[in-house]
Amino acid sequence: MGVLDHVSEMFDCSHGHKIKKRRQLQSVEIKVKMDCEGCERKVRRSVEGMKGVSSVSLEPKAHKVTVVGYVDPNKVVARMAHRTGKKVELWPYVPYDVVAHPYAAGVYDKKAPSGYVRRADDPGVSQLARATSTEVRYTTAFSDENPAACVLM
Repeated sequence: MGVLDHVSEMFDCSHGHKIKKRRQLQSVEIKVKMDCEGCERKVRRSVEGMKGVSSVSLEPKAHKVTVVGYVDPNKVVARMAHRTGKKVELWPYVPYDVVAHPYAAGVYDKKAPSGYVRRADDPGVSQLARATSTEVRYTTAFSDENPAACVLM
């Protein structure tokens, strides 16, 4: 540390001020059950007035709310749960095409909207999703992509 650094620290005016980190613009997807227009209005109003929210879009058939803005996802979920009194969680589904084995025990969910399966972040679930060589042999024997596949159907 040089003399110049020492002098600049002595005359620094921002000593007592905290530096705020700017939040990034992000899209928060939330799952919340909405049965009627009243529920939709209640859910929308619960987060519209929140600081940093740019837009709120609802998909009532999929029970999905998308909040776009400079917000913390956990705070949005907590506020929506408190204001609406409903069970609220971050969107637990991913598109069907993203998952290697969409019908594995921990991934497939009957309640998921069409085209979606449950997100599998748990390593135990990914262990279940791995197919053995015997399973792969049997499934590829009846596959449409296999030119030498069995055509007894």
